[in-house]
Parts: sequence; C-alpha cells; structure tokens
Amino acid sequence: MKGLALLLLLAASPFDAPVATAAVSDPQALARKVQATYERTKDLQARFKQTYTYAGFGRRQVSQGTLQVKKPGMMRWDYTSPTQKTIAVKGTRLVQLEPEENQVYVDDHFDSSAMSAAVTFLLGKGDLAKEFDLSVDGSGALVLRPKVADPRVDSIALTVGEGGDVLATRVVDGAGNVNEIRFEDVKRNQGLADSAFDVKIPKDARRVTAPTK
Repeated sequence: MKGLALLLLLAASPFDAPVATAAVSDPQALARKVQATYERTKDLQARFKQTYTYAGFGRRQVSQGTLQVKKPGMMRWDYTSPTQKTIAVKGTRLVQLEPEENQVYVDDHFDSSAMSAAVTFLLGKGDLAKEFDLSVDGSGALVLRPKVADPRVDSIALTVGEGGDVLATRVVDGAGNVNEIRFEDVKRNQGLADSAFDVKIPKDARRVTAPTK
C-alpha cells in the first residue's frame, strides 16, 4: 500500500501556486539547513497533496489530507480524498485505519529505524549527508541518492524554502514509479498533544495482517 510506503519514502507534488526556494548551490550546506530547521521543530502541522504516478501505466492518483508530527517519534497522516485513511505512528505502534472499508492494520512493534532519512528528518533524526550522495539540480532542489542501493528509492528531490522548510519532495523508486507530495499551511511548535496521535479504532473494524493495496 502506498500509504505505508509513504512512511518509508516521502515525496511531494506542487500545488498550483509557485514557491520561494532557498538560493543555495552547495548541497552540503542545503542539507545542513534542512536538518537544522527540523531539529528546532518540536511539532508540525500541515496540509498535503500527494501525486503518485505508476511507471508502467502512466496512471496518476492524487490524494490530499493533513499531516501532524511531534517529537519524539510521532507522526500522523490523515487522508481526506479520494478516500478517508489514517496512518499514525506513535513510538513503536503503527496504526493504519481505512474507515470506508472498516478495516485496520496494527503493528505494536513497528521499527521506526526502517524509515528512510527522507522521512525521519521531519522528526529531527537521521543524517542526510551520511545516508545519501547529495547534489543540487537545475531548479535548486536538493537531490538525494542512497549511498547503499535500495530498491525503494532511486532518487529523492527536496524543494527547500528560504527558511530551510521542505516545501515539496519527489521520490522515484527502483521501478520508476514517482511519489510526490507538497505541503501547505505549515505550522510549527503549536504544542500538539500526544493524544493527537492516538487512533480510535471501531470495535467492529476488521483487522488485517498487512496493509491492503
């Protein structure tokens, strides 16, 4: 399921409005700027738009929703379209709830270390420079390529704002599929409660052994 893969990869697609990007040509300096911004971030809220393009078919799927992040180790994606879906990580507990299907996947032993640094930087963890070869492309985006071959990720491009915020990301996997996400209305350090990352599971929800496709 792309939802769970989102936690392992992270990517982004632009909204219609243009964005102001950081004018930094040194990829090492740009990576440090990104990490410094998220290391200072205790919690974060944003709207997102995700576009997933299937390489073999040229088909695109567009999803939208909201994101919440809080240190240490809490992250929640609430999809509002085209279908409702919640993916939440709180410590070692992962919950993926699909209300329309009335089904849920729960992993009480989720290993957050399996998540790519392309996601963990949101939590102020990981080291982009250690895990990726860095470069800057013609648009000024920070391009990451894994130092250790990973079929999940061929390349990641981060569009970085002037303040070090990641405004957009674009992930290409080993099969050529493209996962893009763009953030809007980002709010930082608003004092999110830990309870925001608890997912209320309906008593009659069907539990599945793995996220469905």
